[in-house]
Amino acid sequence: MPGLNLITTINYSPNFQVKKRKKSEIKFLVFHYTGMKKEKDAIKRLTSKKSKVSSHYFIKKNGEIITLVPNSYIAWHAGVSAWNKYKFLNKYSIGIEISNPGHEFKYTNFKNKQIKSVLKLSRFLIRKYNINSKFIVGHSDISPNRKKDPGEKFPWKYLSKKNIGYWHNLNQKKLINYRSKNVSDFEKNTFIENLYKIGYSKNLINKNTNLNKILTIAFQRRFRQELINGKIDKECILICENISKKYK
Repeated sequence: MPGLNLITTINYSPNFQVKKRKKSEIKFLVFHYTGMKKEKDAIKRLTSKKSKVSSHYFIKKNGEIITLVPNSYIAWHAGVSAWNKYKFLNKYSIGIEISNPGHEFKYTNFKNKQIKSVLKLSRFLIRKYNINSKFIVGHSDISPNRKKDPGEKFPWKYLSKKNIGYWHNLNQKKLINYRSKNVSDFEKNTFIENLYKIGYSKNLINKNTNLNKILTIAFQRRFRQELINGKIDKECILICENISKKYK
């Protein structure tokens, strides 16, 4: 089929489930950053049997795409996760690791060459597996209690313009006027309900932790990247309401 060719470097990981899955089971794209200082160490970890972690693809700083696990096999990248009605997303997803030191090691902007490769790879996979935009997520979306990646520097807004994932269509100049504006308890509850409509899960968070704050931080890291404070303000409410309509 035209447009379904993708050239990658092969460096297979031993970390995958041996039984093949059906093409129809692949529903998600999950983006990660490596969170390691050195790129070569990240590749080594993802291809080491001892680590028991992997992904399907690895995007190097120079934009090179490495295939670690063929798409027909389940890679071990998502861990304990949930989105929408799905749990343990390894079974249903394709994992894409992007070389970046992450929050622990001076988190940096992603390289332009990397984003070009993200576009190329995503378009290929979306078309091949007919992946819905609402199932294009970050690791922090599906595991908000554990993960921060790919983080607030990942260009979700830009990608959405290329039909990869969702973003709001509100006027940014007007929207910023609502930042840090206080809201009622009713509005806060509506915000949380809209998070569930989008796909965020309440079942991953321990009862002893602040569920609303954890989910709010995950939402902000994805959809309100300029300020991540875990506080529900009027700007967050407007964005969340706008996006939740896209997820119906």
